[in-house]
Amino acid sequence: MKKKRILLAGESWMKHTIHVKGFDSFTTDEYEEGAGALIAALECGGHEVTFLPNHLAPERFPSTEEELARYDVVLLSDIGSNTLLLAPATFNRSRRTPDRAALLAEWVAGGGGFCMIGGYMTFSGIDGKGRWGRTALASVLPVRCLDGDDRVEIPQGVVPEVLAADHPVFEGLEGEWPFFLGYNRTEAVEEALVAATINGDPFIALRRVEKGRTAAFSSDCAPHWGPPEFLSWSGYGRFWNNLVAWLTS
Repeated sequence: MKKKRILLAGESWMKHTIHVKGFDSFTTDEYEEGAGALIAALECGGHEVTFLPNHLAPERFPSTEEELARYDVVLLSDIGSNTLLLAPATFNRSRRTPDRAALLAEWVAGGGGFCMIGGYMTFSGIDGKGRWGRTALASVLPVRCLDGDDRVEIPQGVVPEVLAADHPVFEGLEGEWPFFLGYNRTEAVEEALVAATINGDPFIALRRVEKGRTAAFSSDCAPHWGPPEFLSWSGYGRFWNNLVAWLTS
């Protein structure tokens, strides 16, 4: 497989916790990332991965065609649209900056490969805060984002159903997929191929957009929706590398 240059943005979070012990309390702060397994799988497949965690994306995510042209594939995972739309120069200093959602859509039409991966801040997300359906990027997605909170929590677990087993993204994958604990509910657009469903909704959807290709993976690439059983699944790395190959073929 030819080496591809991949930009992965999102998949990080910070926690500010208040501990109350009787009369007294104290706080702790933690920073965590959920991209490790995906990055390792893609690098094992021979690809070069640039990771932009959520707190760095507002400043460092590509803002020009030239910057985006450095990459073959862009993956957005658990990152809200405001993180790209509200660059510090705009939010803090009221300056005009490029619409990076529109820039991504144009890059896809020109031949880029793009995938949106599910989470609490992608698609519509928790309380509708992801808001990707209200951006220019919606025009190239293989699914339609719903209004409001689109999360479907399934604590008992649900196993996706593959509908297009002969598609290249499933090459070398045998048997049943691992279970997932939730996903973002979406609706497929007419131009899309729904290659797999989850709970009757799109799980993996694929689309050709002019010279480019896009994909939607409606659950997590890591916990919590994607459990340890998914990360340790023998097909984990093969699937993501198959997807990269299809997005860039």
